[in-house]
Amino acid sequence: MRFLVFLAAALNRWTSRWVPGSFSIALLLSIITLICAIVATPYALWDCLVFWGDGFWELLTFGMQMTLIMVTGYIVVVSPAVTAFLRWFSRQPRNPHAAIAFTAIGSMLLAWINWGLGLLGSAVLVQYMAKEHRDVDYPLLVAVAYFGLGCTWHAGLSASAPILVATPGHFMEKQIGVIPLSQTIFHPFNLVATAVVLIVMSTLAYALHPREAHDRRVVPAEKLRDVGVFERPLPPAEKHFANFLDYSYLLNLLAGSCGIYYLVHYFTHQGFEKISINTVNFVFLTAGILLHRSPASIMKAARESSAFVYNIILQFPFYSGMYGIIKGSGLSNVIGNAFVHVATTKTLPLIVYWYSGIVNYFVPSGGSKWAVEAPYITEAAKTLSVGYDKIVLSYAWGDMMTDLLQPFWAIPLLSAAGIEFNEILGYEMIAFLVYAVVVSLFFYFLPFY
Repeated sequence: MRFLVFLAAALNRWTSRWVPGSFSIALLLSIITLICAIVATPYALWDCLVFWGDGFWELLTFGMQMTLIMVTGYIVVVSPAVTAFLRWFSRQPRNPHAAIAFTAIGSMLLAWINWGLGLLGSAVLVQYMAKEHRDVDYPLLVAVAYFGLGCTWHAGLSASAPILVATPGHFMEKQIGVIPLSQTIFHPFNLVATAVVLIVMSTLAYALHPREAHDRRVVPAEKLRDVGVFERPLPPAEKHFANFLDYSYLLNLLAGSCGIYYLVHYFTHQGFEKISINTVNFVFLTAGILLHRSPASIMKAARESSAFVYNIILQFPFYSGMYGIIKGSGLSNVIGNAFVHVATTKTLPLIVYWYSGIVNYFVPSGGSKWAVEAPYITEAAKTLSVGYDKIVLSYAWGDMMTDLLQPFWAIPLLSAAGIEFNEILGYEMIAFLVYAVVVSLFFYFLPFY
């Protein structure tokens, strides 16, 4: 343990000195993609710049969809009903070990349902748990609250790559078609892998908690902020019709009822196989409307959620520009052929899993790098006769594997917990090693499914 903590601290010092911010990484990758296209294809710089500009706005729809996942997740998690549930959930464990395991399970389940819900819900959950269980090891509690973003989100209902390729009209439809969720998220392989990861990681979390009280680092009282900090807006003193509409539940009830009717009609006629990224967002937006007590409350929650989406809004056009270069120059074929030379039909899913994970460490994009990687990994899959559904799953699981080692998505959690990433990185490294081994075994045997 001491060696791993020392290694974790060294890694954190290295990343803080050499790895820039996410937007700087997006700019650097744009330049690197340009250079690769110039070197590896017949096209000149001027041609590649045209490809870049032409592709810059191709992912506006995808970017808006991912932004809504975060916004709707936040709206739901700060609603009275969900915060009450999280408070109740935190009271169920009987001892500190159980509190750690419950937090890990809660984080992974919330992230499986919606990655925005998991990211922000875990930040609230860890505060409730710390208040209810003052003798729990606080850094470990925060570390396992991050398991959802590193272990389950991209295998769940808001998994960007699987639900995107299940959406008619997605940017790769001409190359790979529309892949229903029954072949990805709801495939038995994915469900079994998720269940195994849930059991293994929650068991690991339980085992990591120090047995002796003097070995635990408990939370200082000053680090615990008020939980449920979202305050419902109160109506103005003046009572008139506009204020009645803005601060009453009437419009929420009417709009939410319309949403419920549409969803019942949709699933009755289309079935669950037709779930797309738009359907997921519609479900969570409808839930958010019904769970809040007024339109003013929803707008306040949406306004606060903007602090978590600016990175998505700004970075997606640059990843779209990289996609334009890779597609327009034929660089996808070049990189795809490189995969073919080092992979076989049996090993390609495992190689894509690790490749996606390594790239994700430097580009924690929340799935936007799918636009960059999709053209050439699907080209390799086509050449080696590997199903596109298997490649999508391999990418998805790899895209989240190194989140455990990357502080970018942990910022809301760390801010709420009042703790630094280097204080939890030792635990995250142990979790990463166990998680990577377990999931690698699954993808080694994936071609047999």
